Order: sequence, then structure tokens, then C-alpha cells
Amino acid sequence: MGHKLVIVESPAKARTIGGYLGAGYVVESSIGHIRDLPNNAAEIPAKIKEKPWGRLGIDVDGDFTPYYVVPRDKKSHMTKLKSLLKDADELFLATDEDREGEAIAWHLLDELKPKKGVPVKRMVFHEITKSAILAAAENPREINDDLVEAQETRRILDRLYGYEISPVLWRKVQSGLSAGRVQSVATRLVVDREKERMAFKVASYWDLEGTFDAGSGHDQRMFPAKIHSIDGARIARGSDFDNTAQLTAAATKAGVAHLDRKAADALVTALDDTSFTVRSVESKPYKRSPYAPFRTTTLQQEASRKLGMTAQVAMSVAQRLYEGGYITYMRTDSTTLSDAAIGAAREQVRELYGAEYLPDRPRVYASKVKNAQEAHEAIRPAGEHFRTPAQTGLSGDQFRLYELIWMRTVASQMKDAVGNTVSVRLGGTAADGRDVVFGASGRTITFHGFLKAYVEGTDNDATKDDAETRLPNLTEGASVSAASISAAGHETKPPARFTEATLIKELEDREIGRPSTYASIISTIINRGYVYKKGTALVPAWIAFSVVRLLEEHFTRLIDYDFTASLEEVLDGIARGERQKVIELREFYFGSDAKVGVKPLVDGLGDIDAKALATFPVGDPADGIVLRVGRYGPYIEGPEGEGDATPTRANVPDDLPPDELTAAKARELFANPAGAEIELGVHPDTGLQVVAKNGRFGPYVTEVLPDDAPKTGKNAVKPRTGSLFKDMSLDTITLDDAIKLLSLPRVVGVDTDGEEITAQNGRYGPYLKKGTDSRTIASEAQLLTITLEEAQAIYAQPKQRGRAAAAPPLKQLGPDPVSGQPVVIKSGRFGDYVTDGEYNATLRKDDTIEAMTIERAAELLAERRAKGPAKKTAKKTAKKATAKKATAKKATAKKAAAKKTTKKAAAKKSS
Repeated sequence: MGHKLVIVESPAKARTIGGYLGAGYVVESSIGHIRDLPNNAAEIPAKIKEKPWGRLGIDVDGDFTPYYVVPRDKKSHMTKLKSLLKDADELFLATDEDREGEAIAWHLLDELKPKKGVPVKRMVFHEITKSAILAAAENPREINDDLVEAQETRRILDRLYGYEISPVLWRKVQSGLSAGRVQSVATRLVVDREKERMAFKVASYWDLEGTFDAGSGHDQRMFPAKIHSIDGARIARGSDFDNTAQLTAAATKAGVAHLDRKAADALVTALDDTSFTVRSVESKPYKRSPYAPFRTTTLQQEASRKLGMTAQVAMSVAQRLYEGGYITYMRTDSTTLSDAAIGAAREQVRELYGAEYLPDRPRVYASKVKNAQEAHEAIRPAGEHFRTPAQTGLSGDQFRLYELIWMRTVASQMKDAVGNTVSVRLGGTAADGRDVVFGASGRTITFHGFLKAYVEGTDNDATKDDAETRLPNLTEGASVSAASISAAGHETKPPARFTEATLIKELEDREIGRPSTYASIISTIINRGYVYKKGTALVPAWIAFSVVRLLEEHFTRLIDYDFTASLEEVLDGIARGERQKVIELREFYFGSDAKVGVKPLVDGLGDIDAKALATFPVGDPADGIVLRVGRYGPYIEGPEGEGDATPTRANVPDDLPPDELTAAKARELFANPAGAEIELGVHPDTGLQVVAKNGRFGPYVTEVLPDDAPKTGKNAVKPRTGSLFKDMSLDTITLDDAIKLLSLPRVVGVDTDGEEITAQNGRYGPYLKKGTDSRTIASEAQLLTITLEEAQAIYAQPKQRGRAAAAPPLKQLGPDPVSGQPVVIKSGRFGDYVTDGEYNATLRKDDTIEAMTIERAAELLAERRAKGPAKKTAKKTAKKATAKKATAKKATAKKAAAKKTTKKAAAKKSS
């Protein structure tokens, strides 16, 4: 009797689910996607290579038929799956229950081609618990062709956008750049925010702050208050100013009073002897309802605020929790909880907080996300009875993220927080007769309700929901005295840069892209160099300004926020079976009477001034200073120097945010530009001129060789150079300092075994070198002062690093599920890699050490293991034997893969 073959995406899921299903089932993973559009020229099937659309892998002239290929590193695994299917009497496709998972299931079916008579079932679940898996196996369904069609449309849209627009960027901005349907729009958001900051003008405004005494009859006598109005005119606050430092039209119309320092100080003096009375006391009930359970974006935002996790790390940790059976599926737009989950949450509220915290009726949350994707619950603890964090046995990031999800879910079924808010107005007459009103506000929480379990994080220092400010119990007409009143100056702040959390919120609010893709989008724009991080803030690089400018000027619709959002509605319509893939793709690519398509836009570009695209004014245009995005990075260019027709130039530091490049900063860079030489004097030993320079990689000193010194060939002479120590600067460097730097590497002395010991400064800091044995030393200053005896004492100690002892791993991940050996991340000659001691697998471009998990490492090692052991190169001998090459016949299998549906045209693939 044959077995039932169940295919999931990852080895971790396969292990867990295999344990639940037991005998009779063989559970194997596909290790993610098993095929895709051709990724490079070598993968393009031979029969379409000569087609005008061959490079796209999509027949744009034939109803946009895609040609899929199985990547080289997946072919052996596909062979394994086909072998397992031969002995199977049923096939269960148990990939994730979303569009991407549905597409993987279809690709598996289309590629495996089970023999006639073998039932194929689609097995879906949103949590990996025994009951959920057994129920899913008992209640399978068919593959949803509409979901597959929606995913395929998205993939084709992204390929057409990227493959048509990116070459324009290569030609007109810089080679190696890429454009993406959502990534370019996300980059534009970050650039637009930086432009707002660059255009922002600071407004200064003043107000009065006072501490008032309610009198001895109150337990809490002292309380703070701020000036509210003078003679009925409200005092200006930060929100009353626009980005040009002027009062807004609304503030002007309302007669808002703008105080400067002189006026504020005068008013303080005029209020010296003023008596105040309580003009009004307004009390209102306060109520705050619980937050909805997590969906993908709110989890990413809270993990960023509370746990300091990037979106990518949060999703990686959540993936591990899901595959381990701790939480439900983590890619969801839904805030709905099942009846069982609501019961589990209410049960824990009663047990942990008491019946007084439990509302009479269960709370039901409807998704506020437009076009919330099909299926799924909110992200919650898995099972019909929730484990507390302490009961899970988890640790580290998994424990912290599970705790966050657990607290949020339990809190969602608790009572409201209630209390009171109070607003008080205090009035008095100043010595000059003006009526001055101060205001104070307070909030008290009388029943914390859900806030006992969970308080949501905030952005930009906003007040948290559980914050309380208590005021004395004041009554209207009561007298209060001013203990102190002082003038306080303030300045408006530019719009805050996006963080990962706020960019995710902005993308979702604008309905751009899918929440499940936000983590990879942010990772992409950072990895591609369009955006970098300064703390948690996302800062655009100057290259991003050039790219966005080109797209805005020549592909306006494609980078428009509303247009990008409308494409999501198109994909949702296809997923619902209400729109047709080919019609939508044809309009996007070729255009229609109402819209210009991508292809006509690219073909009709005409001339583009690449220099103008890369040029941005700095400060007032009258200053004549511009920034240019060059091949080797950004630099500034100013007007010609006196008697010099050559413009003044200086490199811009890579980590200088665009909004900090002011005209004053530019002049500072001009005063000490990269490449400009500061003459320090003549070296007493060589007679050569010594200069200091600011290079792209930092300041350094060097010798100026004579003009006739040979610069090439075996007699070429290279000038000695030396980087400035970290505590040195070009402003203070002297000839003596430079001579010491040029003396490096310095011979410290000869050891007792006859080996010379030298002191050197390297990429990773100062060190000693003796033959092949290197030892780190504490500071750069020691390079110039360390003695032979001190060096010998260092070499007398056991070696901690270097060739004699392997460097410790960068991260330990746990045992490999196949070999059982510990898996670690190491740094090698060709980059970081994971290893179990037998096989090494290089990390992919989008993998990071921070986000790497044992499950992802196992996938990489499984792919590497499938290729077999590395071939060892034979050692060269004096006589070279003629290498006989057996030419393998490369038969390109040209198979037309037809989807098993009457709705769609066949998708083509080459294996």
C-alpha cells in the first residue's frame, strides 16, 4: 500500500506536521518556490531566446503567457519529490493559505504531474496544531485558480515594470540600479519626506509656563499650567505654523497671537502680582477600548516600537513561531478571532485578571483594511487553549514576540479602560490691564481594564494610553496663586523621518502594496542603497533623489501613489474572479485610449539630460552651489575660485543626511575638500613635500613624489601614505604627526627567535605582526610607542584569534535537522555562510545575520547538500595531463504547462 505525500514549504513545517499526521503520511518540503520566470539569460528556454520578448520570459504578444523554469539549485529536489510521488496514492498540497501559497501549490502540481488516478488535494490551515492539521487533512479543497491567477498577474506586473524601467536607470542614472512597482514608490515616500525637511524653515515662538498653588485645603497643591490666551486671543503653538515658518491661514483667521521673547518676558513681569481665579472646570468621562488583535502590519509596527526589531526580523521570528505551532499564520490582514480563540482569551482574562476585567459579551473585531486578503484569522497564540509565555519554554526573540502577541490577544477581550479628563482655565489681569488665561489638563484612570495587560507603543514621543496627569479638585471661582511663571521658547520641528514602523503605516494607509510584502520591500530599498538607517530613521541616499526625479519626470503615472494603490484593487478583483488577467496586463503594458502603457513610455522617451537628473541646488540658487550624483558617489560643486576657471569641488560624506547639506555645510566641505592638499612641510629624511588630504575613506597624509618619478612598470615608485588616527584631524595635524604616521608600519624590534616584529594599522585596527602571527593591540597611539619588551609580553600570551585559533562563529543557530550537528554562521573569504561542519552554504543577498534562523539555515544547507560534495581540484604537476572533457548533452525540455482550469490559457515552462 502506498503512502500519502504531503508537501509544505519549509523543512521545519514538514517535521512538525509529520509528527501530527503519523504513519501512512510522508511529509516533505518544497523549500519555498520550486520555479519562477527566468532569472538570467542562461535560464531562458532556447525556443524563446530569439523572440523580441524573450528576455522578459513573458509572451507579451500572446496573451502574456509566462515561461516558467525550475532553477538549477532546485532540480535535484524536484527529482526527489517526483520519486516520492511515484509510490504515493494521494498527494496533499499543504502550502500556505494565501496567494503565494496557492501559487506554489499550483506550480508543484503542474511540475510533478501526478499519474492518472492519484487524487490531488489542497490542504489548508492557519495554525500548526494537531487538531488543526488533522482537520485540514480530513477537509481538503481544490486549488483556487483565481488566487493563482492573482499571484501570477502580480508576478508578471513586477517583471514588466522592473525589466522595462531598470535599463533606463542604468543608462541615465547609474548601472546596477533597479526599479520596482512598489519599491520605487516606497523610495519616493522616503525622498518626499526628506524634501519636506529640506524645504522646512524653523519658526520660533514663545509662551508662558507656570506652577500654581491650589491652597492648603488640597492634598495635591501644586500643578502646572500653560498660557492659553491674552485678551481672548489664543497663543500660538507649534501646529499653528506652516513649513515656511509663517502662521497658517487658519491661525491667522482665528486671530492667534504670536509671542516673541521680548513680549513673553514683558508679560512675565506684568504678571508678578496677579491673582488668579478658576474660570472654568470641565470634566468629561474617559474611555479607551482595547486594540484589535494583531495583523501583519500592526505586529511589525509594535515589534519595532517595543522590541526594536526590524520588519524583516519580526517576520522571520514570527515564521519560526508559526512553524513551531505557537502562533497562527503571520501574514494576514484580518483582525478576526475564531470562537475557540475568543473562548481561550476570555478564559485567561478570568484566570489571570479576574471576572471584573471580563466584558459581558465577547468582543468582535471587523477588519478595517480595504480588500483584506482572503482567509486567515488575526495573529494569535495557536490552539484552543492559550499557553502563557512562561509555559511555552521559548527564549530570546521568540519568547519576546510570543509574549507581545499573547498579551495583545488577551487584552483584546478585556473591558474598556475608564476614567476622567479634566480641563481647567485660570484667569487674571496683568499689571498692564491685559486679561491672561492659563490652561491645565489632567487625566485619571479609575479602572485600567485592558491596560492592565497591554499598552500600545507610540511614535514620535506621543502620550501613551495609560499616562495619567492628576490635578487638584478645583472648583469654579476658587482662588489660586502663581508659585512661579516663566517664559519658554520653542521652535517648530521638521516632519519626522520615516522609521520602519511609520513607513509601514504610511504604505498601508495609502493602500500601496500588500502588508505581507512590506518587510521585503523595506529590506530591498535598504540593500539596494536607496535608503540607509540613521538610528531607527530611514534616510534617502542622493542616488534615490536622482532615480525618483527620473521616474517622476518621465514615468509619472508609474510612481504615482494613487495609481500604485489602484493596481492592488486590480489584483484583488482578479482574486475575486471579477477581473481578467490579460485585459489588465495589456492595458498596463501597451496602454489604452485613456492610459499610456509602460512599453510606449519606454519606447518614446527621447533625450534625457543625465547631468540635469543628477544635479540638485544646495541652499540659495544665487550661491551657485550644486550637488551632483557621480559615478563614485555624491559631490558638491561651487563657483570657480578666484583666477581659476575650474569649479570648486568636494566629496559629500556618505553618512551626511540630505537635509543637513546646507550652504554653510557645503562651504565647510569646500574649505577641506577630498583631494585638496594641505601642505605640512618637507620630510627631513626624504626631502619630499608632505601633504594632508581628505579622501573618500577618510583623512590621510602622503608624500608628493617628483614629476619624473616612474609611476608604472617594475621601477614604479609609490608614495608613502598613512591614515590619520581617530583622535587626529586635518585642522590640527602637524608635520611631526605626519612623519610619525608615515613611519608606519614600524619595526618594533627582533624577537629572540630572530623574527622581526612590526606595528601596523589595518582595516580592523592596530596590531602587531611577527611572520604570519598577528596580535591586536589596544590603541593606535601604541603603534608609535610600544617597545620590544611590551610586544614580547603580548606574544607570550596564548593566541586568541587568527590562524592559530579559528575565529568564533558570528551566531549559533542550533542543531541541523538532517545531520544533527550544530549550525553556526561564519565569515569567510567570499562572505558570510552557514555550516554544520560538513557542508557550507553562502548566505543569499537578502539574508542577514540578524534575521537568520535555524529553519532558513537548514533550507540553505539542504539546497547545498542536494548538489553533492564539492569537487576537489587536482594538484598541478610538472607535466600537464590532457584533460578529457565529456560533453554533456544539454537537452532542453520544452514543456507547455497547462493549468487544470478552463478559465486560463496555458502557462509555459521549461524544466
